[in-house]
Amino acid sequence: MQFGYSETCLEHDTGDRHPETPDRLRAIRRALAKRHGVDYVESQPVEQARLEAVHDADYIAEVKQFCEDGGGNWDPDTVASGSTWEATLASAGLAEWAAREAVAGADGRETPFALGRPPGHHAVEDDAMGFCFVNNAAVAAQALLDDGEADRVAIFDWDVHHGNGTQDIFYERGDVFYASFHEDGLYPGTGKVSETGEGAGEETNLNVPLAAGAGDGDYLYAVDETLAPALERFDPDLLIVSAGFDAHRHDPISRMRVSTEGYALLTDRVRDVADASNAGLSFVLEGGYGLDTLSDGVATVHETFDGRRPIDPDEGPNEKTELLVEDVRDAFDL
Repeated sequence: MQFGYSETCLEHDTGDRHPETPDRLRAIRRALAKRHGVDYVESQPVEQARLEAVHDADYIAEVKQFCEDGGGNWDPDTVASGSTWEATLASAGLAEWAAREAVAGADGRETPFALGRPPGHHAVEDDAMGFCFVNNAAVAAQALLDDGEADRVAIFDWDVHHGNGTQDIFYERGDVFYASFHEDGLYPGTGKVSETGEGAGEETNLNVPLAAGAGDGDYLYAVDETLAPALERFDPDLLIVSAGFDAHRHDPISRMRVSTEGYALLTDRVRDVADASNAGLSFVLEGGYGLDTLSDGVATVHETFDGRRPIDPDEGPNEKTELLVEDVRDAFDL
């Protein structure tokens, strides 16, 4: 794979005890150093106008000034330092680079993955939350739409938390499809099955709030029965994966049971979904707070594109997942 990476993203300092730390990127780099065929690319920071295409301009100005004044706690969870603004521009720029590479035809072993931080999927139009200041995946999607490089973009968020920011930004839009598989009831408490979009965006917002304890078989079943048919109908030009790895069974802040091999299986399924629509495919890093599980997760995504075939799980979905998927399919008339 091609990995977008910038040392600038290490300079976003959240303090000694914060789970979203520069060590996340360092751990990923160490894991990837043991793998074959890893390429790194440093893209240009995103232009501020790109941020203002999906975020309120006054909010963006406020974040910039907050960082220039030395940062601090925006809220109890979301922390900035004096270097966070530059890291934010770099992180969004990496996501935009990955999207452009994907629509230009980069696939297979050249599939792009943006390793940026701060993460983005909780950032709403006019506020920061959940460790996120700017919605990287949304910036990337909007940039390609604005430049005419894509007419329809899909974002699939497999982070354990619902990406409320991405949902809110595109909730009334018909040109961006957002799908989230997340742990039901976990922060920020959004992402109900009934939240399917409004106006032009009706049936372009798909939520699968899985019960705590869901594992590989549950996720794969949900992809096959909800995401795949929904995206076949939407027919995107680009599929962006908001790739968090905090649904891993050993992540410290969730109760899900996805294995490292499960992320390989998810990657394989997502690749098939993108291929079925002839869509470009890119990845953008979101959460994942166990350094070993995060780094192993990213590495197994790379290995899947490098030719390793994942091993099917021993178990299928549980009854809760089957009932949930039935509700989702009914909501979307799938």
